[in-house]
Amino acid sequence: MTTTDLQRPATAPAFQQISSGRKAKNLTATILVGAAFVIAVAPLIWLLWTVLEKGFTHVLTADWWQKSLAGLTSRQAGGGVYHAIYGTLIQGLICAIIAVPIAIMVAIYLVEYGRNSRLAKAITFTVDILSGVPSIVAALFIYALWVTTFGLPRSAFAVSLALVMLMIPVVVRTTEELLKIVPDELREASYALGIPKWKTIVKIVVPTALSGIITGIMLAVARVMGETAPVLILVGYTQFINYDPFGGNMASLPLFMNSERLTINEIGEARVWGAAVTLILIITVINLLATVISRLTAVKTK
Repeated sequence: MTTTDLQRPATAPAFQQISSGRKAKNLTATILVGAAFVIAVAPLIWLLWTVLEKGFTHVLTADWWQKSLAGLTSRQAGGGVYHAIYGTLIQGLICAIIAVPIAIMVAIYLVEYGRNSRLAKAITFTVDILSGVPSIVAALFIYALWVTTFGLPRSAFAVSLALVMLMIPVVVRTTEELLKIVPDELREASYALGIPKWKTIVKIVVPTALSGIITGIMLAVARVMGETAPVLILVGYTQFINYDPFGGNMASLPLFMNSERLTINEIGEARVWGAAVTLILIITVINLLATVISRLTAVKTK
């Protein structure tokens, strides 16, 4: 090979026209993916349209948000779901207060301390098991422990304990994955400056992943608020508002819908659809708040 050959730039390969066979395969894949998308979205759109069509008129009245069904029979129109909204929110709030600190600390241990230890493997296995536990099994477990063993009454707090079992694995998995994607260079730079590990986690690692962690928490709260089995088993329904989560019956939107469904009349059916719209709106607001908080808490790169 001469010097001239070494200095001669390599010629680019000639462009080859796409064959008809590859075009056909591409078109087929596009059609299949589009059809799968339509099949997946169509039932969701139909469901939302049906719920909004039959229940949206109820949420437009002020009484629906400000009153309960106290003093009304199942055949009397009027009233609202204020008592059920309060029950849903307070049960979700108590659940989050208990579940979030536990889940975050478990995730921090798994990522920052445990790694491949036996305890970490046992915790991971337990979280995997909890992830697949049906809500009714969690409710029955709390009933056996809270009511049967300890002799305590059915209450909204017992419902929250069942929801904790459903929420913890979701938050643990979300937090664990977000902590893993925090660059190790940030940890190493902190250690090089003599900062202890616990302070590195609190001041650097967690704030870096905080945006995604908050989003995961809000989505987990929205998920557990719609659970039906725990409220059916662990607390009774009431038409009045009950501010005490540790005693007495307390309504919630899923329990409200189940109770009104059993009335078998047009008024009860209308209330069921209205409560369904209300629950969808609350969950939508929570998801929007998660997006806003995520953007506000995101780490600024500039």
